[in-house]
Amino acid sequence: MNFTIPDDEIVLRASRSSGPGGQHVNTSATRVEARWNVRDSPSLSETDRAWLLQRLAGRLDRAGVLRVVSSEQRSQLQNRAAAVARLRETVATALVRPKRRRKTKPSRAAEEARLARKRRRADVKRRRRTVEPDE
Repeated sequence: MNFTIPDDEIVLRASRSSGPGGQHVNTSATRVEARWNVRDSPSLSETDRAWLLQRLAGRLDRAGVLRVVSSEQRSQLQNRAAAVARLRETVATALVRPKRRRKTKPSRAAEEARLARKRRRADVKRRRRTVEPDE
């Protein structure tokens, strides 16, 4: 499916990043959080919305908002691009519907081969048994 989240539906918020980096980390807001409301998005069809709410249930908050954070880069611009890309990738992956399984049946030859293996194995086990002497 070729669904892309419109830019105006993604809410971005920058904050200070954690971890090493010294003075730069302490003074600049490079961590970026990208949020997208699945429940209220006007660009989704009802079937896709229901599918996403089910597939992403563990990642959504109570309001139906999907949140992705990026703080790997030192630049806010790079983290913004990474967060938006990860958000879009998460949604695109979740929208993929698995193929329906087609029921199959083993061929007659495969079934006969399986039964022959079972008979041989049973015969091997039968020959291993200790024979009780007749009195």
